[in-house]
Parts: sequence; structure tokens; C-alpha cells
Amino acid sequence: MSEARYDFDLLVIGAGSGGVRAARMSAAQGVKVGIIEDRYWGGTCVNVGCVPKKLYSYAAHFAEDFKDAQGYGWQIPGEPTLDWPKLRDRRAAEIQRLNQVYNQLLDNSGVTRIHGRGQLQGPHSVMVGEATYTAERILIATGSWPYVPEFPGSEHCLTSNEIFDLAQFPKRFLVYGGGYIAVEFASIFNGLGAETTLIYRGDKILRGFDEEVRTFVQSEIREQGIHCLTGREILRIDQDRGALAVTLNDGRTVHVDAVLSATGRRGNVDGLGLEKVGLSTNAAGEIPIDANYCTKVPSIYALGDVTGGPQLTPVALAEAMTLVHNLYSEEDNRVLDYANIPTAVFCHPNIGTVGMSEETARKACKKIRVYSTSFRPMRNTLADNPGRCLMKLIVDDASDKVVGCHVVGPDAGEIVQGIGIAVKAGLTKADFDATIGIHPTSAEELVTLRTVTRN
Repeated sequence: MSEARYDFDLLVIGAGSGGVRAARMSAAQGVKVGIIEDRYWGGTCVNVGCVPKKLYSYAAHFAEDFKDAQGYGWQIPGEPTLDWPKLRDRRAAEIQRLNQVYNQLLDNSGVTRIHGRGQLQGPHSVMVGEATYTAERILIATGSWPYVPEFPGSEHCLTSNEIFDLAQFPKRFLVYGGGYIAVEFASIFNGLGAETTLIYRGDKILRGFDEEVRTFVQSEIREQGIHCLTGREILRIDQDRGALAVTLNDGRTVHVDAVLSATGRRGNVDGLGLEKVGLSTNAAGEIPIDANYCTKVPSIYALGDVTGGPQLTPVALAEAMTLVHNLYSEEDNRVLDYANIPTAVFCHPNIGTVGMSEETARKACKKIRVYSTSFRPMRNTLADNPGRCLMKLIVDDASDKVVGCHVVGPDAGEIVQGIGIAVKAGLTKADFDATIGIHPTSAEELVTLRTVTRN
């Protein structure tokens, strides 16, 4: 532990998932911990990320459910309508409840909460307002922040920070971007009833995902009514009689009520005072660290989104637990394995994925086998719902190990969480084949695929 000249053994800047976990786990080891936060107790995930986004995704799914129910004999009088203020306010109340939960977890752990923007003053000191706090070690866990490209009228763009609290629901909604956040919000607002347009400069959405998944999802969201315009960019946005006129590089102008910029995120380092301790960031505002999450300043550590790793809450939690173990446990150091991290995209239809894409596997393995199938889920048959799902396994031919699994369809994330264990454990296609399927489910396809689609 630190000598008495320090106020804290560990001072954490940022009370998101990683920072809170590091603070609590360290305090449980008898470490004197302080944590600084100027905005969101619980971080992006709880306040303007995973949690509210999933709640809105649930809400958006009901529109499809109401329609499908009629095929199963349910008579729904009148057209279901969305009470946006009720959804918005109930979501806000739930987030406020979770904020209090985080505060209680920290208080009960003996962590000192400090409200304000932390600014580094030296390798062992941080200023918050007029007060300066010292610590043997400092941990930066400030996460990331939405990035909005500059063009005439870009100030009219909303980001994921503001989108949850709109005073009025936009009847016409435009999303700028093609990553998972963009596709998720396009699906959400389309499901909630907005005429939705997605603008992306590339030729296909979801760059970095499996190519077959990208093609499939792009086709499905268009089938659901999203105007997915690829190969386009926004040149300017002008106010026009209470609406926004969005001019694209193909010459057309789209009139909408709101524009969401979902064009990426950068490290949340503004005002952090990195320059005062000799630290710098890359072009994306990310802080370089070594394998032990240490910056080039020996007493200052960083983890989570601000370091440029996988921007996923469970990754930040795992990094925090790894760091705390290595700093304060007498056991051997741990190394976090970043391979085969399962993840989900809560667009409609959902995506669940773990392991390699087909394209990555072809580079990593001498020979692969691909098993892929697309079909309409049983739930959609009586509903006359044209929505389809995709199931895909990628196998290293030499070892027979399943090195990738990709699912697009209802509850894909729930399905792939279980498959993630199998892939992480290195199970083979023979292991999958020997597993009895649960019938009738969509997921059973993953253990009944027998025909190689391509090598």
C-alpha cells in the first residue's frame, strides 16, 4: 500500500464499467480508493449506451409483434400507437435507479466518490475543481465519446448522448454511419415508427463483420423499410421550415426531423491534462498502454475504451479485474485473452458472433470448411413475416475446431453466448455434431449442419 503522504492508494478517473469495477475490487483488497466522475455514474453503458439502447430495442420489437400476432389469431382493435414520452421517461427513471445502484455499490465498498472533471497535475496528483488529490497510482478509465465529422450544418446532428431524450419523436429520421451503433439506432427508430434513412459512405454496412453477415443484414433491414443508401456522404445540413434538409454527395436532398451522427467514437480525453504528465494519444484520442495496462508513466494506468481495445463493457470489466489482481494480489500475474470474444448487435434482426469471420479464417487457416444456412424461423410462418435468419459455422479443416460462429435472427445474442463457450473451449465440429439439438428451435441448426457450403 502507499505511504501516508498520498491521499489514496488508487485514484480512478472515470466511473464507467471498468473504473467502477477496478475501484470496488481494489477496495475489497483493503486498498484506499477514490473515484472521480463528472457526468455519468455508471458510464456510457448504463446511461447512454448498452442499457437504454436495449430497452428501446425491446420497445421497437413490439411493432413487429403486434403485426405478427394477427397471424396467430389475435384481434387487435385499432392501430397500436407509441407513447414516446412514456417510453422516454420510464427509461430515464430506470437509468436513474441504476445510477443509485452504482453509487451504493461504491459507497458500500468504502470507495470515496468525487464529483467533477479530473485533470492530471503530475504522476501522482489529480485536480478536481479547486481541490487536488494525490495517489500512489492513478487509473484512467474515461471511456470514449461520439465523434461528429465537420461539414456545413454538422452542428444540427445529434449523437448517441442525446438521442434517448428527444422532446418529440421524429417522424422522419436519418442515421449517418454504417457501424453497429448506426445500424442499431436505424432499426430502433424504424421499429418505433419513424421513416428511417441510413446514409453510409461505404458500399456495405457493418465493416469488420463477416461479409456474408453484412450482405444478409443489409438486405434484411431494407426489407423492413429502412432506406439504406450506401456509397453516399452528407455534404451539408440546412434548417428548412422546421425540418432539416440533408444534402448528399449524389445531389439529392433528404428532408428529415432529426439526424443522428453515428460515425465512430474517440477516446474521452479532453481536459484530462495528459500533456502535463508527458502522455499523448493517437489520432483517435486513445492512450497507448503496455500489456499490464500501464502508460509510459509508471504510476498511471489506463483501461477500457480510452485505450482503443474492443469497445465492449464486458471487456472493460475483465480488464479491470485483471489489473486489480496483478496490482494487489500475491498470486502470479494474469493475462487477459482477447481471442474469441462473443458480441451482439441489437439491430433488427439481431446479430450474434464469436470467433473469426470467414475472411479472417481464410487468412489464418490453411483450409477451412464453411457451413451456412438461411431460413425463415418457425415463428414467422403463421405471421406471414418474410424475415429470415442466418446460421453459419466456420471450421479449421486441419484441427476440425469451430473457429467462428455467426447468427443473424431473433435472440442471436442469447444463442451465441452459449456457443461462445464452445468456441472458447476449442470444441470441434465433431463435438457440435454429437450434440443433440433442442427441437423445434432455430438454434438447433448449429448442431445439425452437415453439408459444407464452401471450402
